[in-house]
Amino acid sequence: MNQIDTGKFIAGCRKEKGLTQAQLAEKLNITDRVVSKWETGKCMPDSSIMLELCNILGVTVNELLSGERIEMNNYEEKVNENLIELKRKDENNMNKNAIISTIYTIAMIIGIMVCCICDIAISGTLTWSLIVLSSILVIWIASFPVILLGKRGVLVAMIAISIIIVPFMYILSILIKVNEVFSIGAIMSIISLAFLWIIYALYYRLKERKFLATGITFLVAIPFTLLINSILSKMIGEAVIDIWDILSIFILLIIAVAFIIGDYARRKGHIR
Repeated sequence: MNQIDTGKFIAGCRKEKGLTQAQLAEKLNITDRVVSKWETGKCMPDSSIMLELCNILGVTVNELLSGERIEMNNYEEKVNENLIELKRKDENNMNKNAIISTIYTIAMIIGIMVCCICDIAISGTLTWSLIVLSSILVIWIASFPVILLGKRGVLVAMIAISIIIVPFMYILSILIKVNEVFSIGAIMSIISLAFLWIIYALYYRLKERKFLATGITFLVAIPFTLLINSILSKMIGEAVIDIWDILSIFILLIIAVAFIIGDYARRKGHIR
């Protein structure tokens, strides 16, 4: 399995079907830049659209991965070769990620140990270092799946942080002896998590239209900003929306519109 061969094969099949890169991209709801990257061997088609691509080009997934038409008597052999190659690449990526995640974990442990030693040396017991320890632990739980699994670990990280964030705010309020950290922090955390899940869903649904996903993200940020400010205003008993908040909302709106227009312009250019 070779990306260059696969790219040339995609280009050849596309031309056989009388399609331009822009026309193929439109059928797949992606940009022609992505098609160009496939055909130059810079990357492989995403697994989520590979079947649809094969249907459009009139080839099998095995032929696409092999970068050539396959006769029936060689078909099973090519299947095995591609499966072995895919497994080898996956194993190599996992090994690299495992090494990086191990180094990352060791660095976290060293940081915790240094803080604890300094705390004991200064205070004679564990005081402020417990705050650092719990914070680092939360960061590690949220980031480790992404480092180890890459994109596949994002969902795991999202679930993990959703489970631990409220208990963390409670523990933090006990450690620093400020009840408001939990009463206010827990609500803010839940709202922030809802926003993060919306962003995750947007980018998952619009994975090939990142400009549009980004524009919608900035738009969604506006009501969430107003909601957070409104809740804070009621909880602390004073107005928290000022000129700077209004300016921030205006800037978010401008950025959102710019990304949405950018997505429209790109789509219109591809159709032409």
